[in-house]
Amino acid sequence: MADSAMTTTFLAVIGGASLLAVTARRLRPSDRLPSLEDWALADRSLGPVWTWLLLGGTIFTAYTFTAVPGLAYGNGAAAFFAVPYTVIVCPIAFVLLGRLGEVARRHGYITAADFVRGRYGSAPLALVVALTGILATMPYLALQLLGIRAVLTAGGVYPRGATGDLVMVALFAGLAVATYRHGLRAPTVISALKAVAVFVSLTAVTWLVLERLGGPGAAFDGAAERLGGPALLLSPEQQPAYATLALGSALALLMYPHVLTAGFAADSPRTLRKVAVALPAWTGLLALFGFLGIAALAAGVRAPEGGGETAVPMLVDRLMPGPLAGLVFGAITVGALVPAAVMSIAAATSFVRNVYVEYVHPTATPKRQVRIAKAVSLTAKVGAVAFVFGLRDQDAVNLQLLGGVWILQIFPAVAVGLFTGRLHPRALLAGWAAGMIAGTCLVVHEGFSTIGTGPFQVYVGLTALLLNLTVAALGTTVLERLGAPRGADLTDLPARLTLGRRPETGANNP
Repeated sequence: MADSAMTTTFLAVIGGASLLAVTARRLRPSDRLPSLEDWALADRSLGPVWTWLLLGGTIFTAYTFTAVPGLAYGNGAAAFFAVPYTVIVCPIAFVLLGRLGEVARRHGYITAADFVRGRYGSAPLALVVALTGILATMPYLALQLLGIRAVLTAGGVYPRGATGDLVMVALFAGLAVATYRHGLRAPTVISALKAVAVFVSLTAVTWLVLERLGGPGAAFDGAAERLGGPALLLSPEQQPAYATLALGSALALLMYPHVLTAGFAADSPRTLRKVAVALPAWTGLLALFGFLGIAALAAGVRAPEGGGETAVPMLVDRLMPGPLAGLVFGAITVGALVPAAVMSIAAATSFVRNVYVEYVHPTATPKRQVRIAKAVSLTAKVGAVAFVFGLRDQDAVNLQLLGGVWILQIFPAVAVGLFTGRLHPRALLAGWAAGMIAGTCLVVHEGFSTIGTGPFQVYVGLTALLLNLTVAALGTTVLERLGAPRGADLTDLPARLTLGRRPETGANNP
């Protein structure tokens, strides 16, 4: 059971998050009429500091901060693929987010599917991009709740039975109300508390752990004794999987609707490029969390079988004084609330813009669009809570693994489409279908592992993406020879891939 000091500190952090959410309406308030752009993107008004806080708080989720050290606790070196993965994301974000954000601002796009609709003039292609994003986001949203529950249970802060479920519902209810009223502004202001709490608590925990264990060398030596020395180094057989998993995960991350939503809220492409340069600060946090998984091994923490994500919370509960442990548990909980809110907003926005308005109510007023988005966002949160209570934790993990493979299949339409419009929309649809089917079959065949077996162990999502691109390229060649028509391009982007000198900004070059 948690001591009173731990509980008090934990509640203080959660209370601070609630108070900040109440003040969200004061963050760059807009005097315009209600619109989806204002609710979902904070009227595209976030400067470099707020964008860095929101984007970092959205990308680095609470589940990431528990899953990575949990994987290090159980598997050793392979867990640290997340470090190069989040480093690779930064230059890709510098190029893709800056350019896509510029096009979105110029044309009023709110979702990736909006861009695809304008670039290719294809409603079916835009629809599959939107639905793929929603499909991949929902289990990711549920995992945030699983992360909270795992952390609080390990720390003794989560009561057993119905009382614990009510605690979870209460935590999420406050977030739901704030998001419903203030849209993206709510998680934006909470992200400031997340950054402070996580940076401060992790620095303190790492320092204390190193002091108790006798330094990093002693920590790794102790972990090697328990896990086995070779497990702390990558074997030659693991290296292809490690490299392809890092690359594929980086490409997939920037396709998730919640990441693009946080990016589109920036006040300029220049802001996005500045933020991309500063994002590695969050990667340093992730590396320290991974190290704490190694430290948990060295300290003799015994996590339940299949529950490696509880290793660090158990380490914190064992070694840290009550107030600091409460700060850590509160920081991780707030760390889940930020991405969960952005995910629900992104899913709701995609549904309204690319399903409801496109196919159900084309003449919906901006006010009605906001009202529907709020309702869908609330429904998504309720669905996530029901998912967590109704299914096994492993089911959510399996679906999230599939979601990572699925979201990667919209990369050709979105990312490649930023630089060339040569690919035919029908060929892109065929490539998407091939990648989705192949990726799903491979993951299920491997027992819900995203690493294939055989002589070359590589990330399944990247294999499916290569098939996707191959089908799209070959399909484009065939359709061009057949003279198949394509929709009008409304983005003013170049029709062919441009390399070298950056095009000047002008009427025809966003």
